Amino acid sequence: MRGWRPGRGELLAAAIALYGVLVGAVLWLLVWSGLTAPERTAVAGSVRAEAGVLAVVAVLGLAGFVALVARVVGRYTGTARRLAAETRVLLHANPDLRLDRSGPPELAELAAAVDELADQRRVTERDVAAQVDAGRASLEQERNRLATLMAELAVAVVVCTAEGRILLYNTAARSLVADDDAVGLGRSVFGVVDRDLLTYAADRFAAGSTQAQVATTLHGQQVLRVHVGAVRGASEQITGFVLVLEDLTERLRRSDHRDALLRELTEGTRAALGSLQAAIETVVDYPDMEPGERGQFLAIVRDEARGMGRAVERWVVESVDDLGAGWLLTAMSGQDLVAHVGQALRRAGSVEVTSVPTTEQLWVNADSHALAQAVVHLAGRLREHGVEAATLTIARQDRYAHLELTWARPVPAPDVFQAWLDEPLPGGAAAASVLEVVERHGGEIWCAGAPTGSAYLRLLLPLVATAELPAATVDVGAPRPGGASRPEFYDFELFDWADGTTAWLERPLSEVGYTVFDTETTGLDPVGGDEIVSVGAVRVVNGRLLRAEMFERLVDPQRSVPSSSTAFHGITADMLVGRPTIDAVLPAFSKYADDTVLVGHNVGFDLQFLRLKEAQTGVRLRQPVLDTLLLDAALHPDHDEHSLEAIAARLGVDVVGRHTALGDALVTGEVFVRLLALLHRRGVATVGEAVELSRTTQQARVDQALYGRPTSEH
Repeated sequence: MRGWRPGRGELLAAAIALYGVLVGAVLWLLVWSGLTAPERTAVAGSVRAEAGVLAVVAVLGLAGFVALVARVVGRYTGTARRLAAETRVLLHANPDLRLDRSGPPELAELAAAVDELADQRRVTERDVAAQVDAGRASLEQERNRLATLMAELAVAVVVCTAEGRILLYNTAARSLVADDDAVGLGRSVFGVVDRDLLTYAADRFAAGSTQAQVATTLHGQQVLRVHVGAVRGASEQITGFVLVLEDLTERLRRSDHRDALLRELTEGTRAALGSLQAAIETVVDYPDMEPGERGQFLAIVRDEARGMGRAVERWVVESVDDLGAGWLLTAMSGQDLVAHVGQALRRAGSVEVTSVPTTEQLWVNADSHALAQAVVHLAGRLREHGVEAATLTIARQDRYAHLELTWARPVPAPDVFQAWLDEPLPGGAAAASVLEVVERHGGEIWCAGAPTGSAYLRLLLPLVATAELPAATVDVGAPRPGGASRPEFYDFELFDWADGTTAWLERPLSEVGYTVFDTETTGLDPVGGDEIVSVGAVRVVNGRLLRAEMFERLVDPQRSVPSSSTAFHGITADMLVGRPTIDAVLPAFSKYADDTVLVGHNVGFDLQFLRLKEAQTGVRLRQPVLDTLLLDAALHPDHDEHSLEAIAARLGVDVVGRHTALGDALVTGEVFVRLLALLHRRGVATVGEAVELSRTTQQARVDQALYGRPTSEH
């Protein structure tokens, strides 16, 4: 617990009281020096006779004097501190605030003068704002036009920083991804696409490629096709990526269904053709066959022909919707493919690889990301087999390009190599195994020893005909005629965010995202059996409240809801029938709040409910927590009231939807955005400094006593 330190008011009161004592002592010495010897004897005797009474009178007089001085000085200093705090709020959070003019007349006059200055400032700001608005009206019109176009696009578009933090997305992108909470401003794009996919694209762009990189990745049960383009800064460095997403899940399902039907038709036809051939050859070879036997063989021909006809008709009927749903591949040069796969191998570090460039104009239809994953997987198995170094080449062989990995022996046994081909690929591969990747490319793969004593792994890929080559390549990150775009959901200032690898408490307040949340419960006693009935949250990114990315869930508490609680938050037991339990809601909330600082008002109460569910749900919220009550108490210690309503009124925030989880979260979010500005002016720059400031308040000590541990240390 921190020691008490006197303020300026207390020090001033003590100084005045000491001055009064010294004045009294000097006056007594002056009077005593003017007395004659007999007078001094008489006075000394009188003092000794009434020493007790005089001491009591002196102590009471001194105490009263000190109390009077402390009251007068405290009234001035307390009012002055309050006026200073309100002035800072007026300057940085609520420009329409009128200062409280209660207190000494002189300070009330000072408050009136500050209000006059604020009025003049508001007039000046309105004039400046009008000029600024007029100056950028044309630009805003263009941005709004393009925002509308982006919002209506059926194509899913996401723009992220070089570190993968989302700074733009449109409605189609949020709708495309099954888990729509994965798409949001400030979130990591790696919740949607494989990290290696962007790493590969960055390497290709850094090497000078202007071709948009196209690959497939898995997001849960979805197979997504991703076009990746580069966003370049003024000095041509890559500052971000443009991702165009396409959901291939249904198309691939249809393709797999068509392939299964085709295999069934092929296998069935092979058997039927065998029977037909045998029956026909028998009839032809034995022309003198008895009519009855001939009839039996002809019946076989008839039945097999009818069976084949029915099989073909069934295949046509069932596959009519699947025609054209083949595996989507992109034309790329053999040189790019070698470079791409080589970089993947070097990054994986399983085998030391040397890439040999080719001067031949070879083009193949390929999913470079899937092929790279397949080769990396096999290289890892070769390393386990004793292979430490290999050479990667590509060359033409008739109508195929053969991508070849060569190394010094040993050669894996055929059954071992086949097992490697059938193993499932890890991570975000768009196919189940190496063999499936090869088959979908229409290629072949094998491993063998060469006469020179070396061994090789060879992958044959069909070459692309010249007529099928792309006419031109376009960098989707390049500037377009007509100016920049402003999609529906964007914040380009996120380009300036630092990489989020710094420890939480060292990260700047301006460079982290926040999840502002609140809960409603069946009562006030979590230990005694009360449960959560509602969770509401909203995210704050770059000083903006993202109302388009809110979180709201009703929760089945699996117990009754008292009428006293219903009267408070309006949630009845009937409203909770069929709702998910906390076992499902808390993990969803944890994912929504991932990689953000938690914020709440009197948040220790809410956290107590969540902590008690850690063992049951397996969810523990480990990020830092900030409390608007504690922050306001630290910023405005001379205000007695720190309720959400009082803070909102002081900061100019309208209170709407009070005592609903989402409504309170929205009000708290608006309050927190304004408190961030005041924290900045106070010199509080990092999350750790904000946590430390919260700990200095008396409210934090009360919170620790009530809820077991400080909310700022959660």
